[in-house]
Amino acid sequence: MMTKDRTPSRNVPMPSVRRLPQYLRLLRLWRQQGLTHVSCTRLAEALRSDPTQIRKDLSITGTVGRPRIGYEIDTLIEAIQKFLGWNEAIPAVLAGVGNLGSALLGYDFTGMGIRIVAGFDSSPEKIGKIVHGYEVLPVGHMADFISKQGVQVGVLAVPGRAAQSVADLMISGGVQGIWNFTPAAVSAPPNVIVERADFSASLAALCVQLRHKPTGATP
Repeated sequence: MMTKDRTPSRNVPMPSVRRLPQYLRLLRLWRQQGLTHVSCTRLAEALRSDPTQIRKDLSITGTVGRPRIGYEIDTLIEAIQKFLGWNEAIPAVLAGVGNLGSALLGYDFTGMGIRIVAGFDSSPEKIGKIVHGYEVLPVGHMADFISKQGVQVGVLAVPGRAAQSVADLMISGGVQGIWNFTPAAVSAPPNVIVERADFSASLAALCVQLRHKPTGATP
């Protein structure tokens, strides 16, 4: 689950934006299985959601389904990818090659709008090591790398106490957005968007639902 540190400049309903990736994952799967058209009802049944809400969510992409036919899957996938900016990958750097950072370096972000091009850390023990095909570079070189390579996104996976100082390095290099995986809130100028990946919020939602699930109920 993601929570905002800073309000995006575009006037779009962010809850709808946050639901689009789950539709996209399902649509890609169905396309692989040979399905060519899909309705909001089918999406709602698969995701245990409301078809009216799904229709509203998809409408922000400018795509409209046809009565009794639904949406052409290829067209809908293209529209969602284009709306999210996932039809091309923008360069990103990652700071903090610990357990989480290493996992992110190894994650396949293909088709998700970013492409990590380098990993940075401050630990002498990690600098120079190869992690998932990336040579870990000194964090002190990060701002210059960002500037020279035209990197647009910084992925922040450092300890919370270092979050602001490392974010400042990213900002000084010229990033336009920061994906913050730390527990710390990060301040940035108005032209830099900060998005926080809040695992605790998602875990809280899970735990509350487990505690309040009726006895004997099945998912």
